[in-house]
Amino acid sequence: MKLTNTEKQFSILYSIIVLFEIITGSTRTLEIVHYIAKPAIVFSLMFLFIKTSGSISKSIKRITLLALGFSVLGDILLMFVDQSPHFFTIGLVAFLLAHVMYILVFLKHRNNQKPIIGFVILLLAYASGLFYLLKDGLGEMLIPVIVYMVVILSMATTAFMRKGKVNNLSYNLVFVGAIFFMISDSILALNKFYEPLPFSNISIMLIYALAQFFIVIGILKLKRS
Repeated sequence: MKLTNTEKQFSILYSIIVLFEIITGSTRTLEIVHYIAKPAIVFSLMFLFIKTSGSISKSIKRITLLALGFSVLGDILLMFVDQSPHFFTIGLVAFLLAHVMYILVFLKHRNNQKPIIGFVILLLAYASGLFYLLKDGLGEMLIPVIVYMVVILSMATTAFMRKGKVNNLSYNLVFVGAIFFMISDSILALNKFYEPLPFSNISIMLIYALAQFFIVIGILKLKRS
């Protein structure tokens, strides 16, 4: 993966922020660092994007920043789920809106000639298996979770549909990021509604951080198409 010097320098800073979040979020030591580091993950991506997205269209830039903004809001809300279950529901809505924003960005470069039925069938098989595990523990969250699953599957599908309309680097990064986002959310759902998973905090945050990083860098690579 070819990164600019700015992106390389940012990657080091980003890795440090993510490492601090994983350590403090998992051990609950230096809790104040956790409350700073978690939103700093996406805030730092917003800073990078604003600084280096000069040649990208204003509409893509604006919608991407909205996606990142809703992601930060979701991150903050999920830090307080122990205080009230409502924070989880509102956080779910924030991330749903983030996915909708990413869908709008990806649709800007959709390839209408690319067949998607095989990929959609694969996603539906994955989602069906996940839902089978989750359904008994969802309770009143059944409908919100179904809606969320539909939206994130749509996000992954629209990322897939960019192939052939953007350069390969942008396509590959965004697509991998979208899949990672789906995996991170799946682990979170399993951990909450199925059964506690070992090292879930670490895996969720690491995969989520990689997902956001790959999507943002992938969008930035549009200017080299």
